[in-house]
Amino acid sequence: MAVNTVLITGSSTGIGYHVAHGLKKRGYRVLATARQLKDVERLRSEGLESTQLDLDCSASIQQAMDWVEEETDGALFALFNNGAYGQPGAIEDLSRDVLRQQLETNLLGWHELTCRVLPLMRRQGYGRIIQNSSVLGLITLRFRGAYNTSKFALEGYTDTLRQELDGTGISVSLIEPGPVTSQFRDNAYAKFQQHINIQNSPFRSTYEAVEQRLSSESDTADMFTLGPDAVLKKVVHALESKRPKPRYYVTFPTYLFGYLRRILSTRMLDRLLLKVSRSENK
Repeated sequence: MAVNTVLITGSSTGIGYHVAHGLKKRGYRVLATARQLKDVERLRSEGLESTQLDLDCSASIQQAMDWVEEETDGALFALFNNGAYGQPGAIEDLSRDVLRQQLETNLLGWHELTCRVLPLMRRQGYGRIIQNSSVLGLITLRFRGAYNTSKFALEGYTDTLRQELDGTGISVSLIEPGPVTSQFRDNAYAKFQQHINIQNSPFRSTYEAVEQRLSSESDTADMFTLGPDAVLKKVVHALESKRPKPRYYVTFPTYLFGYLRRILSTRMLDRLLLKVSRSENK
């Protein structure tokens, strides 16, 4: 295949890291970005082209895109927006600033970067934008309100963008994983400790179970949890198909809840999701 350049955010660990290495092995030119310099240096030592990109910082996005344009002569085949985190906690325990931080990273940074990429793709007359969403952009679970909000917003944002880019040669796809092995839980636990006041919350007793779950050694390894290769396969299809899908479900829970959302009433779905939430936070 001809060498095509793919820009990836959140490449330091998990899905972004696996996709970056997987696409490089497949023959793509990968520009793997990460928020911290130490991760950029590690990625470079592993043979990837890399630069810093902090989605919370406009200056960082500007500098990263200047680097991308210089390195590629302004030719970019695809953007995989992936860098994100989950802020746990009940909605009433989230300050305005905490919710704003979640949206800055998971939505607004993606928007700013996408708007910098689109002129390059418009000039060349083609391109692929792939957004890594979540099953929690389809359904909600208690104590994930900030993350739910960011992913539901991303779903609407991406659907609108796809319609607005109709006829340009630029395709837009959503990847919607369920449970995938990563360091997502470790990052969520750090944010939980940083921003949630357990002692003053009406959910104090439940939070003790939430904290125990988040502080466990790794993401739950059950029959529904897949490795990041499952996401890589969907990204490859979105990159190489002549007609990329608008949505790619990953893992059985995503298929299941995507289906149940269409056939159940809101009250019935709420009862089911409450049962799921209470079960995991016993």
